[in-house]
This record gives sequence, C-alpha cells and structure tokens, in this order.
Amino acid sequence: MKQLLLSLFSLMVAFTTQAQHTVSGKVTDENAQALIGATILEKGTNKGTVTDFDGTYKLAASSPNATLIFSYTGFNTQEIALNGRTELNVTMQEGIDLGTVQIVGTRSLNRTATQTPVAVDIINVGEVVRDVGQLDVNQMLQYVAPSFNASRQSGADGADHIDPATLRGLGPDQTLVLVNGKRRHQSSLINIFGSRGRGNTGTDLNAIPASAIERIEILRDGASAQYGSDAIAGVINVVLKSSVEEATGNVTVGTFKADPGSDFDVTAPEDYDGRSLNVNTNYGVRIAKDGFANFTLDYMTKEHTNRPADPSAFDIYRQQYGDAAADVFSGFVNAAVPFGENSSFYLFGGFTHRFTDAYAWTRSPDSERNVPEIYPNGFNPHITSNIDDQSVSAGIRTKYKNWDVDVNNTFGKNRFHYIIDGTLNASLLERSPTRFDAGGFQLAQNTTSINFSRFFANTLAGTNFAFGVEHRVENYEIFAGEEGSWRNYGIVEVVDSNGFITTTDVLGRPGGSQGFPGFQPADVLDEFRTNLGVYADAEFDFTDKFMVATAARYENYSDFGSTLNGKLAARFAVTDNIALRGSVSTGFRAPSLAQIYFRSTFTDFVSGVPVDKIIAGNNSPITRALGIPQLKEETATNASLGITASFGSFTATIDGYYVDIKDRIVLTGAFEDSDPDIGDELQALNVGAAQFFTNAIDTKTKGVDIILSWSKMMGDARFRATFAANFNDMELGDITTSPKLKGKEDVYFGTREQKFLLASAPNSKMNLTLDYKLRNFNFNLRFVRFGEVVLEDWLGTDDVYEAKVVTDLTLGYDLTKNLSLRIGAANLLNVYPDQQDTETETGGLWDAVQMGTNGSFYFARLGFKF
Repeated sequence: MKQLLLSLFSLMVAFTTQAQHTVSGKVTDENAQALIGATILEKGTNKGTVTDFDGTYKLAASSPNATLIFSYTGFNTQEIALNGRTELNVTMQEGIDLGTVQIVGTRSLNRTATQTPVAVDIINVGEVVRDVGQLDVNQMLQYVAPSFNASRQSGADGADHIDPATLRGLGPDQTLVLVNGKRRHQSSLINIFGSRGRGNTGTDLNAIPASAIERIEILRDGASAQYGSDAIAGVINVVLKSSVEEATGNVTVGTFKADPGSDFDVTAPEDYDGRSLNVNTNYGVRIAKDGFANFTLDYMTKEHTNRPADPSAFDIYRQQYGDAAADVFSGFVNAAVPFGENSSFYLFGGFTHRFTDAYAWTRSPDSERNVPEIYPNGFNPHITSNIDDQSVSAGIRTKYKNWDVDVNNTFGKNRFHYIIDGTLNASLLERSPTRFDAGGFQLAQNTTSINFSRFFANTLAGTNFAFGVEHRVENYEIFAGEEGSWRNYGIVEVVDSNGFITTTDVLGRPGGSQGFPGFQPADVLDEFRTNLGVYADAEFDFTDKFMVATAARYENYSDFGSTLNGKLAARFAVTDNIALRGSVSTGFRAPSLAQIYFRSTFTDFVSGVPVDKIIAGNNSPITRALGIPQLKEETATNASLGITASFGSFTATIDGYYVDIKDRIVLTGAFEDSDPDIGDELQALNVGAAQFFTNAIDTKTKGVDIILSWSKMMGDARFRATFAANFNDMELGDITTSPKLKGKEDVYFGTREQKFLLASAPNSKMNLTLDYKLRNFNFNLRFVRFGEVVLEDWLGTDDVYEAKVVTDLTLGYDLTKNLSLRIGAANLLNVYPDQQDTETETGGLWDAVQMGTNGSFYFARLGFKF
C-alpha cells in the first residue's frame, strides 16, 4: 500500500505541470446577493468546484474555449462558453427546471436551503462518493452526517441483509424517506435482533444506488405536520440525477484488512477479506427543448468478512462472524417531458435485486440440532435472501391560475424471500435436505396525491400558501416456506386407551431449517389498510429579515383512527451575518402493519444455547389473554432553536433540539414457558418463549447539532475544512405493562432491551473533514469520533465500548479531463471497538456498534465523464 501511494504521488507531480486555463468570478442572484455553494462544472469533464461563502469561485479549466455549467437549487441552470476569458461573473435567474424539486422542509419554490427556518443538510452525493471509501448510501451517510447512525449487523437474521439506520438516535421507522419529494415505501423487514432498531421497520436506503443520486437533503426537525406519519425524527429526501448529454461512472475495487492486531483475540483465516467490486454508469439524454431522461445502472458484489473469536480463549458460538456477502444489481430512471405552455409529465423509479448470504450461529458436532451423518464436524447455516425492491412514481406538474399543481401517484414494493442453505432439519435425521425455501414477507404501498402551491410576491415581503390531499394504501404479506423448513417430523399424534388424541415428540429433536425456521401456514397473512391525509401550510415573509412558517395536517387510518398535528417555525436575521431560527411541532407515527400482524417461530441463542421462540401478532389469542392492548400511534412533541452565522468564508450553524415521544412501540422481552401466566399456552405451541409488540415506554431526547465550515482559495489551490458534530441524550420513562403482567417489567422491557434502545442514540459523534485541491490533485482527510456505547450481554454484564476515532484518507488525481483516479483507506489505522467476550448479542467479540468490526478498508476508484 505504501509503495502504491508513493508511485501515485510521483505520477501526480509529473502531471501537475500540464497547461491549464484558470477562470474565476462570482455567482449572484438577481438582487446581487452571493449564492453560496453554487455548482460550477466544466462540461464533459470531471472538473468542477462550488462557490465560496461570498459567492466566488476559481476553476482550472482544460482550455480557454471550455464551456462551464452553473447550477443552483431554485435557479435555472446556465451553460456559458469561456471564449478565452479569465474572469466570468454570473447572475442566476430564479426559475424551476424540470429536474428541480422543492427543498425538503418547505413547499415554497422560492426558498433555498439556507433560508429555511429549520436545519437542512444538503449533501452533494457525487462529491462524497468520489472521495470516500463507503460504497452504499447508509455507510456513506454514517460517516458524513453526525446525527445519522447505521451499523452493519452480524448474526441478526434479516438485519444482516438490510441495515437499520437512525436519525438523532430515534427509531428507523421514525424517519420519513422521500425520493424527489415523494414518499418512499418502507422495507418489509421488521428487525428482531441486532443492536439497532429492534422491533422497528424502516426504509432500505441501500436499495437506491448512490450513483443515481444528485444530492441528499436531511431535514433535522420533526415534520409530521408537513409530510405525515414517520417524520418524528426528521425527513431524508433523495434527489435523483437529472443531468443530460454526459455519461459518468465509476469502477471501484476494495478489500478489508482481516487481522485486527495482537490486541484482539481473533483467529483471522485470511490476511484480507470482504473484497468488493462496484461498477456503475449514468447517462442523460435531452428530450425536446427542456425535457430529459436520466438512466443509471449499478452493480456491486462483495464477499464475507470473518472475525471469529479465538477458541482457546473463549467459548465459541460462531465460527463465522462478520458481514454478509452480497450481489446487488440496480437500475433507476428520472425523466421529465414538457407539454403545453406550463406543464410537464415526470416519471422516476427503479428496481434493485439483492442476493445476500449471511452466516448464522454455529451448530456443534454433538448438538441435537446436528445430524453427524450429514455434517460430521458440525455446520454453519447460511441465511441467504433474495430481496427485490421496485418503485415507480409518475405525475403531472402544471400551472392553474398562478397555482403550481402537482398530481402524482407513487407505487413501491419490497419483497424479502429467505433461502436457508448449508443447513438441515434435524427431525428428518439423515434424510434431511440441506437447503430449504423458508418463505418471507412483502410490503406494497401506493400513494396518490394532489398538491397546490402559490407564491404571492406582493403579500407582505412574500407569502407562500400550499395545500393538498394524499391517499395511501398499504399491503403486508407473509408467505410460507416449504414444509421441511418449519415442520418437526418427530412430533406425532398418539391415541391413548381412552380414545383421546395427544401429541408426543418421539425423537426429541428440533424441527425446521436450522439457522432460520421457515414461516408456517399458520403465519401466512395478507393485510391491508388505507390512510387519507389533508394538509395546509403557509410561509410569511413579514420583512426580508423575518419569516414565519405554519403547517397543519389531518390523517385518518382505517385501522386505528385519526390524528391532527401542527407546526410553527420562524427565522429572524439579526444582522446580515447572523440569523436565529426555531420551531415547535407535534408529530405521530402509526404502527406499521408488520408491528401489528407479524408472527413467526424462530430460534434465538441465549448464551450460546438455542431457544425456540414465538412472536405473536398484536391480535393473537396469546396477546389478548395477557391483556396486551391494541397498538396505537406514537405521538411526539418537537422543539428546536438554532443560530446561523456567516462571516466571509466561515459559516456556523448550531441547533438544539428536544423530542418527547409518548407510547413508543417496542418488542418485549421473552416470556418463557415456565411463566405462570403464559406457560401453558407456550407449551401447547411447543415453543420455549414468546414476545409481543406493544406501546411500552416514553422517551425524551435532547441534543445539539453543530456544523462549522471554512474555505479558502490560495492561488490555484482550494482548501476547505468542515467540523460537524451531534451531541445526544435520551431519557427513558416508566414502563407501561398490561395489568396481568404488572410486576414483570424486567421481562416486559428489561434493562438489556432498554440499553439497546439507548445505544441507538450514542452520546456524541464528531466529524472533521479537510479537503485540499490543487489543479489536478485532490487530498481528503477525515476524522470521525464515535462516542461511548454501553450494552448489556446475556450474563447481565455491561459491555462498555469507549469512544474511538477513525481516520479516512483519500488521494486523487485527474488523469485527463475525462478520467480521475482515487486511492485511499477508510479506517486507515485499523481501529476496532473495545473487545468484549462472546456473550454479546452477536455471539462474537463485539456488538454492531460505532465503526463496525471489519477494520481497515483499502480502495481504488476510477471515475469517468464523457
């Protein structure tokens, strides 16, 4: 690696003397106000920059006759030929290109992200993908946005295949995801195991390839009154690419260093593992004068990683511990076609097919769950999956009597199909197959909406009104696996001497596919619900320094009733450089169909001992017998207060927040078959324990987000430094049980489950990024500090993961105007969380926390643009 870096540096030095044509200037709006962060690209090349905090820029173009493309959200894109000029000042005209969507958090088409009354992060995905080693969206955001947290799981069944992610430490299902401003469907997976999002559903961001994304907007504020259910923690809006007449793409290869070092009791079987390859391309074509169609194809393959504990030092529950292997293929499109004078038809969506292979816990040779005739040395079952994700959104934007009208229909579906390989059904003895179709689940969602918005330039200093109606249909299915994946063939019916039929286990062996028992016919379901939402919001610019935004939304669900929520936000410019902003709102999250209806029998490992458990649906006889009430919505009160400052090339934003959530839905602990209240029912089902979904606890979360940024042009060089941090604290309220289970709070939602909930909100995460660019050379150095995490293992011992700092380094060089090369390392210094023992949730030496448990990742990326 060292020799490769030296060779690349020599190559860079040799090329830095190439002829360049340097151009500089300033980008402003029609009122001569500087536009901060406007994008300038040289057409047909990888060269580009963004404006400084006073609107200035400097770019080393390939030739004096190059064409520059100037773009900024809410303004019309301009293409300008240099014609030999070395100074080019540009005035951007307000307007909405067909490819432009509203900034999340506002429905005004006349407001930029810096003018919103709440905190909105704008992440240029193309720039981030170019300079970091992370290949998927979740991991990319984990290292870029401090309030966003995502950890790859291991030994957590479905969570190994779809990464759960959180914003501000709240649940994965408490963050709403939009694509081009339209609600995206959630995953069909409900997280049962793992260190994050237990008992929650969420949206699979990794089903959207980073190569299809222009930018990601993160609204760090409650927004249920604007966008509906799930927006308690905030909103993530994914904006797809809309570029035309250029082809871009990347080829990335990488590998992990498998040896954590002598400080860890790990027996790494290889020096390097987890090898990956990502190939993608994006191309846009112009349709008519102002229309476009942009297409993306993306393929990624990655191998397993493996960090097993040393068997001479620990009881080994897993011979294979690490990330799942995966093959992922995606295709996305984003298009708009104008018709008439002020109308356009738009369409966007895509598909992703993912095959994932994750190792389950080891079955030892002498286990009752093994058949030595098939696996003399024991075995490691593979939980594999076929995950298909499809979406399509189509609509018409037009104008009617000066109102902007958007009529839309969006459909999305996620299907998760389990195939268990390298396994067996122990009750079939040596006749058992080693591969089973275990069934799975599917979620489909269709949303139809009509939205109206109008800006009144002469009312006050500008006023925007918006209103709309949204109707949503959701469908959740569980489909059964083949019989051998779930049946215990040793259980037979016996007729006694009195003619009564009883069941008995003649083999004393567990049934079903080891690693993941399949869904049974009794688990099969096909449930629907509908929702109708009506909203109105208004934004009043009383002066050019003071604005107020209001919103209200009414929603009615077919399965639990209605809710009404509101929001009030304001922004006041104290001076030309300093502004105050704040908001207060109410919010809600409807229980997901999976939380209401999901039911399954599965195998859990408690200190390495397998236990068959059942998750009973909210409407099941068991939950009714225990007095578990019908699930109801979570409700929230949000408040935020912040300050923004801009002094030349330095900007700062500091936002404090408070989120009070009532009746959070959790997955309870396991009630065992020895329990006097539920034992008989569990024994009749031949399971060892049962769990339920219930509204069990209130939480209060408070914290601060800080973002500081400074940039400087130094001759032909540009230097940029950014510090971003999130400080977060969650308090848990009293546990609410049913009257019949009073006094069983330690099982209902015990300290172990409480600490998993708290761990989703680490007390701090900080990010310092230093970026330097000189002509064709680019240097990116990043430090990320992960705060302390405390979990409880199966023995009731606290596992303390102290704060750690991870270093990422990327060196880049533009080989030609069309080709660029990046090499680097994520987690350069091979940092791991603190080692525990194998009584963790995962059965390995670590839980899935902080930076994960894979160590250094070395990568090389070749980018092209034509």
